[in-house]
Amino acid sequence: MSSVTLVAKSKLPTPWGTFTLVGFQETGTGKDHAALVMGDITGDEPVLGRIHSECLTGDALFSLRCDCGFQLQAALENIAKAGRGVLLYVRQEGRGIGLLNKIRAYHLQDQGADTVEANVALGFAADMRDYTICADMLKQLEVKSLKLMTNNPRKMKAMESFGIPVAERVPLQEGRNPHNEFYLSTKANKLDHMFKK
Repeated sequence: MSSVTLVAKSKLPTPWGTFTLVGFQETGTGKDHAALVMGDITGDEPVLGRIHSECLTGDALFSLRCDCGFQLQAALENIAKAGRGVLLYVRQEGRGIGLLNKIRAYHLQDQGADTVEANVALGFAADMRDYTICADMLKQLEVKSLKLMTNNPRKMKAMESFGIPVAERVPLQEGRNPHNEFYLSTKANKLDHMFKK
């Protein structure tokens, strides 16, 4: 049984082109997730894709504390340039701890904790995200394999383990600045994110 149900589709014009917005509902929780699709993503050729976890602060409020908003825009632009691809927008704010706990974690970071230490101090694992729903979304969209835009090896391993081969990793290093330098270094050193030196 799939962990998500495809509910609705519509056109979504963006600065980079018109995507198809696909809405999914998580069967266990009722939580909404979305996919932005451009072109024909069915067939055997690997699809340029991104699994993007919701980040209200970075995606909508232009925070410089992270690289999320920069990655979101770059991924959509890359898909539009390719003319074919998919971006999953997964509602797992703050690496799965939710918005309010993310703000609590930010407060701890303001006092000197790194992003991993802050999560742990609040009683969470460093990364609480579940990628099962991502694989199920991709399967419902008939994606057979990915060229995955990511710096996170966990995403690649998760897709492979759920039967979505990752033919290629496409690095997505965007938006490094003085406000997120420590955060990005922590992701590299403690979460094994792959950044070019």
